[in-house]
Amino acid sequence: MWVKFIFALIPIVWLIISLTALKMPAAKAAVISLILAIILAITAFQLPVVDTLTGTLEGILGGLFPIVYIIVAAMFTSKVTFKSGAMQKIQDMLCGLTTDKRVLVLLIAWGFGGFLEAIAGFGTAVAIPASILMTFGINPIEASVICLVANTTPTAFGAVGLPVITLAQTAGLDVMNTAFVVSLQLSVLILVIPYILVGLVGGGVKAIKGVGFITFMSGLAFALPQILVAKFVGAELPAIAGSIVCILVTAFLAKRHKDVPEYAASTGDIAKHSAGELLQACAPFILVFVFVLAASSLFPAVNSLLNSATLKFQVYTGKNAGQFSLNWLSSPGTLILVATFIGALIQGLSVKETFGILWDLIKGIGKTAVTISAIVALAKVMGYAGMTSAIAVVLVKVMGPVYPLIAPIIGALGTFVTGSDTSSNILFAKLQASAAQSLGVNQTWVVANNMVGATAGKMISPQSITVASTAIGQEGSEGTILKQAFKWCGIYTGIICVFLYLVGLAMGQLHF
Repeated sequence: MWVKFIFALIPIVWLIISLTALKMPAAKAAVISLILAIILAITAFQLPVVDTLTGTLEGILGGLFPIVYIIVAAMFTSKVTFKSGAMQKIQDMLCGLTTDKRVLVLLIAWGFGGFLEAIAGFGTAVAIPASILMTFGINPIEASVICLVANTTPTAFGAVGLPVITLAQTAGLDVMNTAFVVSLQLSVLILVIPYILVGLVGGGVKAIKGVGFITFMSGLAFALPQILVAKFVGAELPAIAGSIVCILVTAFLAKRHKDVPEYAASTGDIAKHSAGELLQACAPFILVFVFVLAASSLFPAVNSLLNSATLKFQVYTGKNAGQFSLNWLSSPGTLILVATFIGALIQGLSVKETFGILWDLIKGIGKTAVTISAIVALAKVMGYAGMTSAIAVVLVKVMGPVYPLIAPIIGALGTFVTGSDTSSNILFAKLQASAAQSLGVNQTWVVANNMVGATAGKMISPQSITVASTAIGQEGSEGTILKQAFKWCGIYTGIICVFLYLVGLAMGQLHF
């Protein structure tokens, strides 16, 4: 048992060391980790060579579709809105609502940042809000830390729900039910984080005075729609719905808030835009929301029609092999691409310009595609060879029934190392499911813990810290930013470990 445990850990330990200590490029580190897993699967775990290689191929295909496909589509939406100038109009609209830094942080870092994460992800939700906050006279380091803290809970349903969808599919769980459980587990954090953001920009707890109600409503307006959409629609739209409602509610209250000179922001001239211009600016996002909603289970006829185009074929040749599904028409990636093309035309971009943006994006996604595909293949090989189960058996044996207490930490570690919630879920979802099965507790509850923990690791991942320092134009300040963010990451992780374990016990999802 212990020998298999040590062998099974080698690819993961290598990934951690190569990315953190050796500072190796992610694509190279992931490919080497995959090669190690293949060798160990064949030699130490006696998985036949053909099965190992076909399992690897299945993982590579799964990385390219739907994960990389959705990443390209989500980033395409973001690039189009920047190219057309629509993003600047949206920024102007938000910045014209108040001069109170505390409320601006809720609007820009929390609401708008959450929306950017929901639509595009991959650093946009830190880089853009941080640069906007600086224009209001907020200290650059402070702005970056605020945006890193804000960019935690929204990442679970970021990039149109990709992390949660990947989590459920990797663990073999129902996507909608997993999305609902994740949304419930995140709810307490969604209510707490806005208060932390206000305290950070205002210099402490005293800053909450006068904006306590707005802060509470900003969190509640994000949490409730997210839970409801996750429950009744699916994993693609919860963060989009939550962030939009959050922005609307916070903006409504901001217009009625009396600004306090002590917290006044430095504001320059902010351009005014008509309702028609703002509607045009939001066109791609509105269409993405409408298309994804129309393709959901709320509209069975449309959902059935789109899914009828799914191609299924077998790749893995070993025992209990499932079929690989290529749902090219109903994929969120396809829906986002079509919606964004239409939105680009509405915003005045030509067909040639729009295709040019997409082509440039595809050309630049190579390293990300290699990294994601290698990590998915790594997880597949480890699962088929029994390596994941070997790790789970020892962790359960050592931790016993209190294993769920550390489940979020494993998710946080995955994001810290890879810089991606999705990659963390690929690496550890099966491990969490195996551990839960061994303990005889609710698998969905424990697997969801991985997702919630992964949102904490996002705050301090080297990738996020680098994005933050670049956004504020202070490359070399990574150590300072990390030091400040690390404190909040520790508090965040401590809360979720204890809270989710106690709630799990109380709800009967776990047992002691």
